[in-house]
Amino acid sequence: MRNRLLPLLAFTLISAAATSAIPPVAAQTSLNVPAATYTIDFKHTQILFSIRHMGLSTFFGRFGHVTGSLNFDPAAPEKSSLTAQIDMTNIQTHVEELDKELVSSVFHADKFPTATFTATRSAKTGANTGTVEGNLTIAGVTKPVTLNVTFNGGRNSPIPLQPYRIGFDATTTVKRSDFGLTHTIWSGLVSDEVTLWIECELEKK
Repeated sequence: MRNRLLPLLAFTLISAAATSAIPPVAAQTSLNVPAATYTIDFKHTQILFSIRHMGLSTFFGRFGHVTGSLNFDPAAPEKSSLTAQIDMTNIQTHVEELDKELVSSVFHADKFPTATFTATRSAKTGANTGTVEGNLTIAGVTKPVTLNVTFNGGRNSPIPLQPYRIGFDATTTVKRSDFGLTHTIWSGLVSDEVTLWIECELEKK
């Protein structure tokens, strides 16, 4: 038994020492983030939606890939510009039948395969928070929305030759009725309000 424990203990100590030798890299604050054009990394970006079902529970789903670009100057965030495109042909919940219905019958992705967001105004509300106003287009209908945004900072990737990255979180609430998304047989069983949860990472060009 002892012969088995000694190699295990040695491996554990070596691993701990190796790990402690690599200092953690904290994200830089907005003051240190370079002003640049950043592109959305769809692999590390997602838009979730939540909607109340019969007032009894909250149902979640996820939209498809998100692409786009951001011109960002941390010294003058109000001058930032953002455009994003959301794939509406690949909506995921845990109910396969509902996924198909949302794509075909609710969002009519065959005719409107992409939703878009274009920022029109940005304002700083705190050290790392702000609002982004813009126009959201879903199923051919465009409405103004306001995102409540938290800037998570930026950092170089630990992987060689990978671009500098920045990250944001954002939330907003929209109404289905504003976009004409109330025509399904079950529409009366869910809330009109839908909350969007956005997690976004971008790479410096």
